Amino acid sequence: MALGLEQAGFKHLVVFDNDKYAHATLLNNRSGWNPQLCDVRTLNCSSYENVDLFAGGVPCPPFSIAGQQKGENDERDLFPDALRLIRQVQPKAVLLENVRGFSSKKFADYRTALNSEFRKMGMIMQWRVLNASDYSVPQLRPRFILVALRKEYVPFFEWPEPMPEPPTVANTIGDLMGSDGWPGAEAWMSKAQAIAPTLVGGSKKHGGADLGPTRAKKKWAELGVDGKGIADFPPSSQTPIDALP
Repeated sequence: MALGLEQAGFKHLVVFDNDKYAHATLLNNRSGWNPQLCDVRTLNCSSYENVDLFAGGVPCPPFSIAGQQKGENDERDLFPDALRLIRQVQPKAVLLENVRGFSSKKFADYRTALNSEFRKMGMIMQWRVLNASDYSVPQLRPRFILVALRKEYVPFFEWPEPMPEPPTVANTIGDLMGSDGWPGAEAWMSKAQAIAPTLVGGSKKHGGADLGPTRAKKKWAELGVDGKGIADFPPSSQTPIDALP
């Protein structure tokens, strides 16, 4: 999300992460974003009052099927902390994202409570479930997107229109596959004429540097991709023509 906002023209005043490796990656690649390593549960953002946009991804497990959908009863639910920080910052607009599960009937009361809190702050909340593949990302990734704006800015906001055709994996990275002379690139592109499954993996509790569980790996294999690891380089002229890169 942070990269997309940068591409849309936003300038980050600060970004926060509680993972030291993610923080180190941000420092290496986007030091100008002023990345900070911290726990948002103890964070105070009063010094960033009246910014244009407060954006973030609230932890998904409380609302995901895999996380047992405990919602507000899950200790990982950070919506209350997000609201606390928003009150401190008093932004013109808010953008939060979560799993599609948060749009379900089960969490209707929770969404109503959030709407009430935003109204107390003089903001109008709206939400939709958007799929990344409708917006030029070759991946099955439906996400719950929440937008809240100060009342005076509501007339200026419009949800983006979906693209007519989703890009395929081949359309997106096909040029990379043949960039180092791999003789199997053309045949690979004929396999990869679809969108990818949801990118998952690398959990702190299970998995590792791969492309997800068995079902996801099977989908990747159908696209001609080895989901058991993540390559540092594209296949070369020495890579077998029938390899799964």
